[in-house]
Amino acid sequence: MIYLDHAATTPVPRAVADTIYTVLTEHFGNPSAQYPMGLETKKQVELWRRTVAKALGCESRQLFFTSCGTEGDNWAIQAACWQNRRLGRHIVTTAVEHSAMLEGCRWMEQQGWEVTYLAPDGEGVITAQQVLDAVRPDTALVSCMLVNNELGTVYPIQDIARGLAGKNSQTLLHTDAVQGFLKIPFSAKTLGADFITISAHKIGGPKGIGALYIGPRVKNPRPLLPGGGQEGGLRSGTEATAQIAGFAKAVELRTEGLEGKLRHMAEIKAYAKEQLSAIPDLVFVGRSDAPHILSVSLVGWPSQNIVNDLGSQGICISAGSACHQGKPSQVVAALHLPKKTAGSVVRLSFGPETTREDIDACVQALRRHHDTRMPML
Repeated sequence: MIYLDHAATTPVPRAVADTIYTVLTEHFGNPSAQYPMGLETKKQVELWRRTVAKALGCESRQLFFTSCGTEGDNWAIQAACWQNRRLGRHIVTTAVEHSAMLEGCRWMEQQGWEVTYLAPDGEGVITAQQVLDAVRPDTALVSCMLVNNELGTVYPIQDIARGLAGKNSQTLLHTDAVQGFLKIPFSAKTLGADFITISAHKIGGPKGIGALYIGPRVKNPRPLLPGGGQEGGLRSGTEATAQIAGFAKAVELRTEGLEGKLRHMAEIKAYAKEQLSAIPDLVFVGRSDAPHILSVSLVGWPSQNIVNDLGSQGICISAGSACHQGKPSQVVAALHLPKKTAGSVVRLSFGPETTREDIDACVQALRRHHDTRMPML
């Protein structure tokens, strides 16, 4: 199998799986229990938290474990809107966010909030000034992802944060950094966002575990889940110790030689662009800044047909975010591409393990699809 869908999820290294298994079978104590096994597990959870927090560039007390990126996004929306409920009932976000953010905002609209969805240009770019121009005196929250999960576009979160300080200092800023964490260099301490969402399974960790950074400007954040008081009383429920351990181990592995891994992914993407450019009717979609995501359109050939054809050959690519499950992507729709171009977009995404041979096989399969299948759009 040739796996080129790292933006959807990533392979779990054996060391991560072994760590999870050990915790499940040998160190399974409940961190809230007061006997030695429970107390030791609680100590370990805090050590694992410290590992993830260090990689994110924040204090461990600012990092709260969640079940996934979707939970983190929704928690950020609700916590920000709760804190600023007296400031106003307006949210600014983008039309190219992950579904977790967009559906969370639509839920807020049903509660009477107003949401401004900013449209990108044809390259998927949204500027800091565009965001700031949409901010009003009653804007409670601005949310803009760090790296677009379909285009690889990197958005100017630090510039937005600086601009908000002058435009409306009470407005809180959230960024979904699920595709940015350990893919592009950044630190929570300098990024300027009040909430940062991350997820383990995009960096070689298990599914079912993520984290939310909550910065110092968030005062007495509203608990996501009331109950037994875990996660500082903000996210109750017995800690998913095995998943947390796997998350921390994945972070350890990914941060070892991280600079070289990012350079390798960037080189693989550059090689892919060079090889793909020779295929007739293929165009590149969006301004792909991040090193691991590349979207293209084989104009006229339906994207799902391409994905199915390559999948039958053991080559895994996607027709956009896995969360769309074959439905049209709101990200591609927001670019206002010609119909034939939009209907033919596929995404290739890379990891540290991706090789040039993987790219060669994918390019050959795409060329065969172009040469042997009739366009249908």
